[in-house]
Amino acid sequence: MEVKRLALVLVDISGYTRFVKMHTMSLLHAESIITDLLGAVIDNAEFPLTLSKLEGDAAFLYSVLEEGPRGRAAAEDILRQVDAFFAAFDAKASELVAADACRCDACSNIPMLKLKSVLHVGPAVIKKVRQFEEVAGEDVIVVHRLLKNTVPSNEYVLMTQAFYDLSGGFPGRTAEARVEACEGLGPVAVKVYYKEGAARPLPPRPAPMPPIPGTTYGNTSIRWSAYAVARVFGRSRSNFSHLPDARLTPADLWSYFVTGLGGNIVTIARYWLGRKD
Repeated sequence: MEVKRLALVLVDISGYTRFVKMHTMSLLHAESIITDLLGAVIDNAEFPLTLSKLEGDAAFLYSVLEEGPRGRAAAEDILRQVDAFFAAFDAKASELVAADACRCDACSNIPMLKLKSVLHVGPAVIKKVRQFEEVAGEDVIVVHRLLKNTVPSNEYVLMTQAFYDLSGGFPGRTAEARVEACEGLGPVAVKVYYKEGAARPLPPRPAPMPPIPGTTYGNTSIRWSAYAVARVFGRSRSNFSHLPDARLTPADLWSYFVTGLGGNIVTIARYWLGRKD
């Protein structure tokens, strides 16, 4: 195993609080929503970044860095991609709100969800584990532990001083210098960029309509229902660190579809009666 110089990128979605009531439908929809949002983010990852691992509500990516100008150019390109992650996240969140697939607590609180990213550079080992590549080393621990920080926001890019020195930071933007205590590893100097500008306005909820296949609403409902069935019948749950872990039973599936059926009956009735919120 060879030690290589890597850029390490961790993106994390959070925002559902303990005040959101996570009954069966909300919990399953929360998992689906976060999966959709994270998928939109990593779909924008390209060379030189490589996806190492999906961690439920987070994704860990890395890039092998050369020395000299090429390494700096790669770090600058990584910053461009991280910027694109936030735009992709916002666009997908707007799409899910506009689809109006459900009005459970999880779906109603999509605007609460925010994206953050932690970037670092340092030596690490890339190990082959079956068909996967696993990145290991103290600096991998650093980037994960820096998610637990004192930054007074839940929407930001945090980069270590090492990554900032290599990349030069975001051009034309001012970073806040901070020192974060990294559990077991001591203080770490970081730079933090907060999201600029006002939050993108979310689209208004559309007029009620049936879940017709082929529409965004219909396709979303079908995909989420398929996920619910798979979860109840044994599909392993990803490690959603910001969501409660619950063992699901066939009774939960019954509850899920009864709740959904009731909601669809109301929606279809409102659709035909021409009512709106």
